[in-house]
Amino acid sequence: MREYTIAAVLAVGAVVGLEVGLLRTGLLRSRAYWIAMAICYGFMIAVNGWLTKLSAPIVLYDERRTTGWRAPWDIPVEDYLFGFALLTLTMLLWDAAGARRATGSEPAVASTVSRQPKGSS
Repeated sequence: MREYTIAAVLAVGAVVGLEVGLLRTGLLRSRAYWIAMAICYGFMIAVNGWLTKLSAPIVLYDERRTTGWRAPWDIPVEDYLFGFALLTLTMLLWDAAGARRATGSEPAVASTVSRQPKGSS
């Protein structure tokens, strides 16, 4: 069975479903998001390619748990799916938290700190 592949596809579906069905931040329609993803994937390809290269792998995958598809530099395609899910979830939650704070539905951290002038006790 392809557990790693199934988990990767489910993770992508869950994150996209969270955005479309609940959070609605508009992140996936943002040009800045896709630029950030391209930058992250650029570094991911360099590092992950080195870690998973078949000529001298540091990280090994059980080929019975994956599709076996690798591109480029022997990176399993499932790693791209997990990368998308993890990066996107982080950005979605960050945007959602910022939107809640901006609308006043959640107190800002700074408002809970005592605001005494310097030098006074």
